[in-house]
Amino acid sequence: MQQSTQEFIASLLRPRDPLSNKGSHGHALLCCGSARYRGAARLASEGALRTGAGLVTLAATEKVLNIVLPALPECVCLPMEEAASGSLSAASLPQLLSASSKATAILFGCGLSQTEDTNAALLALLTDTTQPLVLDADGLNLLSTQQPFHFERAAILTPHPGEMARLCHTTTAHVLANPASTVQKFAIQSNAVVLLKLHRTLIALPDGTLYQNTTGNAGLARGGSGDVLAGMITGLLARGYSPADAALIGTYLHGAAADACADVTSEETMLPQDLFAFLPPLLRV
Repeated sequence: MQQSTQEFIASLLRPRDPLSNKGSHGHALLCCGSARYRGAARLASEGALRTGAGLVTLAATEKVLNIVLPALPECVCLPMEEAASGSLSAASLPQLLSASSKATAILFGCGLSQTEDTNAALLALLTDTTQPLVLDADGLNLLSTQQPFHFERAAILTPHPGEMARLCHTTTAHVLANPASTVQKFAIQSNAVVLLKLHRTLIALPDGTLYQNTTGNAGLARGGSGDVLAGMITGLLARGYSPADAALIGTYLHGAAADACADVTSEETMLPQDLFAFLPPLLRV
């Protein structure tokens, strides 16, 4: 198992081209949020923006967009029809697929809820698009109900132990007892980069290479932290980083920002939204 250290991550980061424009830094499409989990879309969107994506489009219902846009006017809006569940309606799938064709990375799942409509949306993205894909939260829970999936595109999965257990059709206790072998085996089987979010997150590559992240603390143990991480990874992926590098860099920076934040505030009081204030010095290259 290799360690994801500061020196290693610094070697992966590349400076922003001074002659670039917004089109040079990719277009992240986020399908996130529902009536109950509106904040998830906001946190994921800012994560993608703060890691340098040139454009970030949020595909969400009007209720979600009305929460996110006042805080993040940089986001492009893609209004989705709302189903009775409070999440997106399958009637909006043509707009979602059309927008997907213009994206350089797609994030699906943060705060989305598990419904027939969101399941239809995931299946449409899996079968009708080829862009690099990040699946988090309910995107993973919906994927776990499908037949074992082997990705033929760049893909990053970001499960916590419970979601990992559902993907592997085992128990959380088994995952926690065998974290390295579990995530490594699933990454090989699915042909995806897989993060198993633990105190020291494990990142497994499709070829079986395994990394352990070296940053982060218990202040991240609250709702919303994963949404920030998923957005950060998607922003990096949209910019053109490989799935492995996007996952490794995003996970390290997320934890490093949490460590810096805890030093100033505390693990008890820090919130996921606080992490963004501590990212700038980490990304100066």
